[in-house]
Amino acid sequence: MTRPLRALLGATAVCAFAAAAIAQTTITVATVNNGDMIRMQGLMDDFYAKNPDIKVEWVTLEENVLRQNVTTDIATGGGQYDVMTIGTYEVPIWGKQNWLVSLNDLPADYDAGDILPAIAGGLTVDGNLLAAPFYGESSMVMYRKDLMEKAGMAMPDAPTWADIEKAAAAMTDKDAGIYGVCLRGKAGWGENMAFLTAMSNSFGARWFDENWVAQFDQPEWKATLDFYLNLMTNYGPPGASGNGFNENLTLFNQGKCGMWIDATVAASFVTGKDSTVADSVGFALAPDNGLGKRGNWLWAWSLAIPSSSKKQDAAKAFINWATNKDYLALVASKEGWANVPPGTRTSLYSNAEYAKVPFAKMTIDSINSADPTNPTVKPVPYVGVQFVAIPEFAGIATSVGELFSAALAGQMTADEALAKAQTLTADEMKAAGYN
Repeated sequence: MTRPLRALLGATAVCAFAAAAIAQTTITVATVNNGDMIRMQGLMDDFYAKNPDIKVEWVTLEENVLRQNVTTDIATGGGQYDVMTIGTYEVPIWGKQNWLVSLNDLPADYDAGDILPAIAGGLTVDGNLLAAPFYGESSMVMYRKDLMEKAGMAMPDAPTWADIEKAAAAMTDKDAGIYGVCLRGKAGWGENMAFLTAMSNSFGARWFDENWVAQFDQPEWKATLDFYLNLMTNYGPPGASGNGFNENLTLFNQGKCGMWIDATVAASFVTGKDSTVADSVGFALAPDNGLGKRGNWLWAWSLAIPSSSKKQDAAKAFINWATNKDYLALVASKEGWANVPPGTRTSLYSNAEYAKVPFAKMTIDSINSADPTNPTVKPVPYVGVQFVAIPEFAGIATSVGELFSAALAGQMTADEALAKAQTLTADEMKAAGYN
């Protein structure tokens, strides 16, 4: 064999080895089908340019299905996913079980100290950051300024539920297909029960008293559910019992909702290119009843690594890319500051360009007004604003959510739904040994 041929074959072998090395690690990322996550998938060229040795396979699921799949996988040590999109509810519970990998060793330029304290606190267990927030949120009122003006009304920056009902009545025009208010009705602990639990806090309700006794037989819960059902029956869209976040987002963007009370993260979408009412949207804090608590929640969709993953280094590289400050700058450069994932970093809210975004201040004010360690008017033995941070909550609240969704659909009365919720919750808590 001639020397040039030998050299050529050697170079070919080197190239083949390099190609094999580049394709050597494939990680599977499970995520929710929300807009910010879909946008991230469209920006993967930047990740691959920086990490040519890692390939990402996506599993993108509807919210309730995602929760079910990742919970089953992590509880059984299935190892199906290397990165999971999970919420503030799961992190402390799974962290106590040692099911999640610590992210304390992310690179120094990740700057974990820049994460908003309210968000970081919910993702840290025993000093270990166990999930990196992709976006953080509270909830707020998004409303049509043009319809309010047409009705001769003005939305207060800090409305009461009475203000909301009055505005809903004024904006409803069913003949024109416009409904005064759109709220979550789809059953699920993270769907209708996230909204209703946060709402109930402002009515003085609570899931449990100090002794873990269920409270659905108390007048505060009846006031909450009665108000919600009346509001939705009189001024809400048809089929509301099947509407969750994404369905209501579509309705609002199509101009069919006068108001929508939901996640602050929706603000970039209702003012974005897919919204037919983008130029007419105003924002206000979630409503209250003058009892000292607003009906807003605190949440972060975050990326975590299950202990069962065999590809933890590659998974950390992906999380570092997706949740660091450079990613925010990347989104801003491609789609503008209004479309940057909100609610995770202190530096974002001190950025002069981001301060010009019309919903930036209302978002951070909403996040800061939620207190997961003191979520209710009366004392409670749990933490969590729109959830109760105990393992049993997801199952119980999903069942209660089905009852309340059925009441919204007219299949049972509010009193029947509350009575069944009380019995179901009491039985489950007794079986779990709480009382």
